[in-house]
Amino acid sequence: MKKIVISPDSFKGTMDSIEVCNIIEKGIKNIIQNVKVIKIPIADGGEGTVDAFIHAVGGEKVKVKVKGPLWDEIEAFYGILSDGETAVIEMASASGLPLVEDRKNPMLTTTYGTGQLMMHALNQGCKKIIIGIGGSATNDGGIGMATALGAKFLDDMGNEIDLNGGGLKNLEKIDVSGITNKLQNCEVVAACDVDNPLFGLNGAAYVFSPQKGADEKMVKELDENLRNFAGILYRDLDIDVQNIQGSGAAGGLGAGLVAFAGAKLQSGIKIILDIVKFDEIILDADFVITGEGRIDGQSLRGKVPIGIAEKAVKYNVPVIAIVGAIGIDAEKVFEKGITSIFTTNLRPEPFEEAKKNCKENLLKTTEAIMRLIHVI
Repeated sequence: MKKIVISPDSFKGTMDSIEVCNIIEKGIKNIIQNVKVIKIPIADGGEGTVDAFIHAVGGEKVKVKVKGPLWDEIEAFYGILSDGETAVIEMASASGLPLVEDRKNPMLTTTYGTGQLMMHALNQGCKKIIIGIGGSATNDGGIGMATALGAKFLDDMGNEIDLNGGGLKNLEKIDVSGITNKLQNCEVVAACDVDNPLFGLNGAAYVFSPQKGADEKMVKELDENLRNFAGILYRDLDIDVQNIQGSGAAGGLGAGLVAFAGAKLQSGIKIILDIVKFDEIILDADFVITGEGRIDGQSLRGKVPIGIAEKAVKYNVPVIAIVGAIGIDAEKVFEKGITSIFTTNLRPEPFEEAKKNCKENLLKTTEAIMRLIHVI
């Protein structure tokens, strides 16, 4: 009996990773009946992270009323895994870009709601928090999050500053004496798949804030504000966040999590593969099927198919990547252990048309691959 492990990322804008797993499984079993299929959906720290973890290891969702990125009250969620002590949080559920819709403004948005989710998990007795920091609407360096955990950020008059990207301009003092002591007994890990520094041309403001609503003038102001934040962090807490890879993730939430929650920044795929004991699962696998919406040279920077391939190549397990599109320099992924790439685009057509048939095309592509494998 063949053993096939299915472990894809989501196909952004069309299917989440669980749906992709299910369609690929159906395509396999439509052609090969005598097969063992193991599904491990992967998420990169953005939308779908909680569902991916719960699907992989079990657990339940917890719904919480929190402050959204523009301070309106919203219902967010996080997951508590089956061990009862590990919380998985998507910062996007409390502070994500879709929550602001046509009100995008990274000068005004806050991560306060993300901190409320963390505090709720701590109050439930969680000893480990895994927080996915993809899809943010914010550029506040994580000061909103830290305030929800008990920190204070003050101006030169001793008043609390606005907890957003604009407020960082007035920051003069950081007071962490009130941060909850429950963090001392909790390991915090941030799922971070970018290596951008906090500020500078490759930093949070210049690289990410335009998609959050910043114009050219605002980008410069946000970057200057993050520089001010970093300087005061170094002076008051002796923490040099600029030299930490990924500190610029999620508008500087990466830096804030390190500085105020003692977090470790790790690759999102590495975290989930370790949790599910992926090495053990693929030891006797005949091959692995992975995938994402688009594969290209940028996939080498910590994307799901590469993380999967780097594990599989150690055990000489072939890796098939099924993707929505193949971009420039995609052939470089073969050097990392990807065996072959198949695209679900069965005919040349724009994305808006392709996504209408994406599920059917994924199924057909999987079936075509299985027909080949079945006769080898």
